[in-house]
Amino acid sequence: MTETDMSKYEKKIIVRNIKMEDIDDIMELWKRCFPGMEPWKREQLESHIHTFPEGQFCVEYEDKIVGTCSSLIVNFDEYEDQHTWNTITDNGYITNHDPDGFNLYGIEVMVDPEYRRMKFGHRLYEARKELARKLNLQSIIIGGRIPNYYKYKDEMTPREYVTEVEKHSIYDPVLSFQLLEGFKIKRINTRYLPDDKASAAFATLMEWNNIDYLPKTRRVYRASFPIRICSIQYMMKKIDSFQDFTRQVEYYVDVAADFGSDFAVFPELFTTQLMSFLEEKRPDQAVRRLATYTDQYIELFTELAVRYNVNIIGGSHFVERDGDIYNVAYLFRRDGTIENQSKIHATPNERKWWGIAEGNEINVFDTDCGKIAIQICYDVEFPELARIAVDKGANIIFVPFCTEDRQGYLRVRYCAQARAIENQVYTCIAGTVGNLTHVENMDIQYAQSAIFSPSDFGFARDGIVGECDPNVDTVVVGDVDLEKLRRSRNSGSVRQLRDRRKDLYRIETNKFPK
Repeated sequence: MTETDMSKYEKKIIVRNIKMEDIDDIMELWKRCFPGMEPWKREQLESHIHTFPEGQFCVEYEDKIVGTCSSLIVNFDEYEDQHTWNTITDNGYITNHDPDGFNLYGIEVMVDPEYRRMKFGHRLYEARKELARKLNLQSIIIGGRIPNYYKYKDEMTPREYVTEVEKHSIYDPVLSFQLLEGFKIKRINTRYLPDDKASAAFATLMEWNNIDYLPKTRRVYRASFPIRICSIQYMMKKIDSFQDFTRQVEYYVDVAADFGSDFAVFPELFTTQLMSFLEEKRPDQAVRRLATYTDQYIELFTELAVRYNVNIIGGSHFVERDGDIYNVAYLFRRDGTIENQSKIHATPNERKWWGIAEGNEINVFDTDCGKIAIQICYDVEFPELARIAVDKGANIIFVPFCTEDRQGYLRVRYCAQARAIENQVYTCIAGTVGNLTHVENMDIQYAQSAIFSPSDFGFARDGIVGECDPNVDTVVVGDVDLEKLRRSRNSGSVRQLRDRRKDLYRIETNKFPK
């Protein structure tokens, strides 16, 4: 008798953590699971994997992803009872994940409609419970949809509906399942997911308690997360060589390091100082000659960032790419790594004199001091950019600028202060002063560099952490506190990020080729 080949009958099921290469499949899965609701953005899923990879699970069935779930850790006591999904997830990016928290918060579970009633949802919930036990978390909290409520909303309140589901008089595919998984209802939240029409935006806040939890000997809260910033008001003066430029730059970095700064911030286009010895009269040709110093500029600042142990916002510099000239700001981390942000909006003056091309990427960078963004001068005058950066997790926006008169300077200053207030974020502006008598279109400068905070109790009285005297060769050093910022976003006098009416308006970005 021939032995039966058992392998052809096997159905392989794997529960594992999500990987970057799964994102396209997950986005397609969302469309099948939640038609009509706003889907995940790629950058949100990337942020989940980067921020808390252990909390993101998927189920593979016969080499196909048929279910996923996402979560983060929070100190739930720090959130309001009637919080929304956007609040608890930091608008879907989970950048508020707190590794020292006490509660695992589940923000999404989905199973392909073709594979439901196969216990895949149960497997995902078991993975979460095992993670809570492994990390010694007190509980798992979820905001559960009630997707069958739309059938009954004209005849009963959400509370009445939930009660009927608890009594098994009504079946709800989500709530009934969560009750079977051992979750207890804490309360009902209103406006939890505004685009969840089936649930009429209501959600049941539910909790599963970890009976294996071992209370910690004492509750430890981060009292502060101080970051020291040195904003450099750079003196533009004639020099005779790149070595002269190096000496002046290193002096400022040394000053920043002596103050124990985490960031040293240089101004926009301060490398045009090199034009003072290039002796090129035509501005369009001068910027191309300046671009030939890009490698030396990058090598210099990389070495200084490592040697002085300070993250450097290297102002901005003209860079040639595929025949076009871009105005590019660089982040030189003190671990030796480098990032860059092209200026997105060229001014009429930049287009006229230098033919500057515009960038298409809105970047947010990870540093050892949290997430930051760089917006070069004119860019800070477009509020959408700052809002997008903060939605991606930025806590500090650095604004290298170069202005020739007080009116131009005040546009940058007032907009940077407005961005700090409306986004509950720190902003820092760093500008050039002095003059370059031998350089066309860079002859005079006006600046008063400064560091700004949100305007609320706990921050600087006038929203000004520190500022230079105008038009002198100097620096301003100030401390900002990311923990204070986090708490203000949760419980400040005003909460601009949380209180946005996304049911009325939203900001979307288009995809451009790099």
